[in-house]
Amino acid sequence: MKKVLLFTALAAALSAGIAQAGEKLVVAATPVPHAEILELIKPTLAKEGVDLEIKVFTDYVQPNVQVDQKRLDANYFQTLPYLKSFNEGKGTHLETVIGVHVEPFGGYSKKVKSLAELKDGATIAIPNEGSNSGRALILLQKAGLIELKDPKNAVSTPKDIAKNPHNFKFKELESAMLPRVLDQVDLDMINTNYALEAGLNPAKDALIIEGSDSPYVNYLVARPDNKDSAAIQKLAKALTSPEVKAFIEKKYNGAVLPAF
Repeated sequence: MKKVLLFTALAAALSAGIAQAGEKLVVAATPVPHAEILELIKPTLAKEGVDLEIKVFTDYVQPNVQVDQKRLDANYFQTLPYLKSFNEGKGTHLETVIGVHVEPFGGYSKKVKSLAELKDGATIAIPNEGSNSGRALILLQKAGLIELKDPKNAVSTPKDIAKNPHNFKFKELESAMLPRVLDQVDLDMINTNYALEAGLNPAKDALIIEGSDSPYVNYLVARPDNKDSAAIQKLAKALTSPEVKAFIEKKYNGAVLPAF
């Protein structure tokens, strides 16, 4: 009888331990603001039985590759146009779960104080990834600096420029590299997450920046086989909570805007 009771007690303790441990989610994110926001909600998810592990990346490719390969459960770093472009180019089928925030894309310079000061032949650095390239060029068109063949083409490249009256030269680089060339170019078109990492304040330092109506919302992304799982849905709910909204508004002071 004692052995039976001991076995029962051990089994109950083991079950309790498993229940406490909960389900583990491994989520990829770029450092700022994505990983910071995920860190904020870790305690909330832990109370709901979800053990969140954050894997920080500084590029936009591996987070998608590794989610597709089931090495990670989800990622949080990208816009819908970028995801569509990635899926089409790589043959993946990743899907959005929920939109969390907008990072107004901007142009920065250490050589001029306004766009009007840009000289003919000036060098403008832009991202070389599909939708990010298009996003930069569309913003430059809105500022009247260039004209695109199709202003609505979210994946435009310099080859899609119809008019370049000032003969600007375009330097295409991986997004993470753009802050490093700020001293070397006349205008640097930088994603806000990388601008923040570089110590730039988009609200104050950008010479040109998207408005709050930007369609480039940053999404939580997962696979078709797990996007509706209980753990992913708990993560989605936590990411769009009043706590996260208040955190974004206070910490980033307009450089990042809640999308919910």
